[in-house]
Amino acid sequence: MNAEPVEVVLHATDSITRAGVTVALRGRTEIRLVEPEVGETCVALVVAEKMDDTVRQLLRKLQCQPGQGIVLVAGDVADAELLDVVSSGVSAVLRRAEATPDTLVRLIKAAHAGEGALPADLLGRLLGRVSQLQRNVLRPNGLNLAGMSSRETEVLRMIADGLETKEIAERLCYSQRTVKSILHDITNRFQLRNRAHAVAFALREGLI
Repeated sequence: MNAEPVEVVLHATDSITRAGVTVALRGRTEIRLVEPEVGETCVALVVAEKMDDTVRQLLRKLQCQPGQGIVLVAGDVADAELLDVVSSGVSAVLRRAEATPDTLVRLIKAAHAGEGALPADLLGRLLGRVSQLQRNVLRPNGLNLAGMSSRETEVLRMIADGLETKEIAERLCYSQRTVKSILHDITNRFQLRNRAHAVAFALREGLI
């Protein structure tokens, strides 16, 4: 039994590019191109020559919509843009010069499955940027990649161990008010509902 085709919304920066990609993908049975108002929960395929303000705004807009991943095809992505691209919800990146119908379909299916895909050199550059960010910005300020300080993760670890506010305060030599303030900051920053949600978030992110 054949799987249902993945619905794809195409966003191109110019009409010629849109027409070319449409023709290239029209005969592929694995996907189905749909209009934005129809494909509210589809894979978004963004094709652009370069990363400019228009593309950045589009990616931010797409990130806020329900969907099953974003595939970005661009002329090139500079090192300084890599973190922005990934933080905008893009799960797969492809250079325009390397784009073929087979490759596009493969990345669309990967995004639909919740998987990520980056060219090897871009992945290496991204990891380099992350390492640089951690070394020069986060670590000197006592933060980790999730934006959480070491004392915040320690408080969450103790909550996960079943300790009450008073016990945490005693072990860390804090006041109970400080512990409550730390928890309040965590739940507000990450939009968490309560202590249990905060612990679940920390576990899922590998922080504790």
